Amino acid sequence: MSDILNSHKLDVPMFSQKSWDMTNQQIELCLKARKLGKERFVIKSANWDRDAVFPTENYQDLKQEGFLGMCIPIEEGGLGADFKTYMLTAAEIGRYCGTTALTFNMHICSCLWTGDLADSLGLSDSVKSELHRDRSLHYRRILEEGAVYSQPFSEGNAAAAGKMPFGTLTRKTKQGWLINGKKIFASLSGNADYYGILATEEKPDLSSKDTLYIAVPAYQEGVEVTGDWDPLGMRGTVSRTLLLNNVEVPDEAQLMPRGLYHEAAMRWPHMFMTLTPTYLGIMQGAFDFTVSYLRGEIPGMPVIRRMHSVKQQSLAQMRIMLEQTKSIWFQAVSEAGVDPEKEERMRAYATQYTVMENANEICQLAIRTCGGHSMLKSFPLERMYRDSRCGSLMLPWTAEICLERLGKESLYETGERDKTTP
Repeated sequence: MSDILNSHKLDVPMFSQKSWDMTNQQIELCLKARKLGKERFVIKSANWDRDAVFPTENYQDLKQEGFLGMCIPIEEGGLGADFKTYMLTAAEIGRYCGTTALTFNMHICSCLWTGDLADSLGLSDSVKSELHRDRSLHYRRILEEGAVYSQPFSEGNAAAAGKMPFGTLTRKTKQGWLINGKKIFASLSGNADYYGILATEEKPDLSSKDTLYIAVPAYQEGVEVTGDWDPLGMRGTVSRTLLLNNVEVPDEAQLMPRGLYHEAAMRWPHMFMTLTPTYLGIMQGAFDFTVSYLRGEIPGMPVIRRMHSVKQQSLAQMRIMLEQTKSIWFQAVSEAGVDPEKEERMRAYATQYTVMENANEICQLAIRTCGGHSMLKSFPLERMYRDSRCGSLMLPWTAEICLERLGKESLYETGERDKTTP
């Protein structure tokens, strides 16, 4: 397997500095990601899929390169990468190992949301002081102890889509917070050191505005990981069910002050696009493999097939789809920020849908183009195909939710209602 996938020669960047006007930091981090991906991640990517186990070894590599603190501000000891820089780097990781890129997203959001994103919201001095005080504790754990944070989101209801309060509830106590609830598809379950729990503060009238973002230690009494994990794709994410039964944490466990998560979700919607780099990377990986296969460059498969017009046309279709997707994705990522215009928000929905749907379509084309051998598990395309199909299902912006919002918000302005017939 390693002979088929690995090569000492690094691949060309997904986004070049000249064509895409990238910063020096973006170029440097993307280069490190490609080097890790080519020399380390791609060799073992099939193992995590086959055995449905978490890529622990890859996280040691990420730690060694300082990537666990990528989005921690420079003044607090991290690399200080902003949203766009993280997204570009994560896409290069996804090119070689979808599982590692997707789970890395869950970790990085705990730093990105509490760091650059929160700082851009124009916080009051008191809220800013509380945020910086509490986040410094979590940042130290990551930088000094190599702690990995996850972000369980789904509950099997409409909360993750923003249509109702989270069913996981938390109540203020003298010592801190008492949490009860359940998270499904909890990525990194049993492997993260801390779970970033989104919970609704328990009041007579529950409201999404009262969402709290709290880091719960994996070893805390009342935390339980349960259920089997044998899915179609993204098997190495190990997204089992997480139960929280009378879990007590101190005040400083908060990742964000009261009310700040809801404000961020309303004013910084691009924060929910952080799943897309994984699937854009898978698209690039499928294209890369197809080119190498047709050129006879895959070890053990020296037959050259590039001279056949039908293969050239199929590859051209893949190239067009990849370029279209990269372009809208780069534009949306470049626009990300606080209080976007309506057109920018709509483009974010369109981008999310485009990436998630096109990822699977390009993998279908890759399999058809490469032929029968692509069905074998000794080749990566069948895994990419399965992984890519899962993207459209992922909250909070599933493919269906994106379509719903794009259609409705194109036809209705804020506050508009249809007149009822007497």
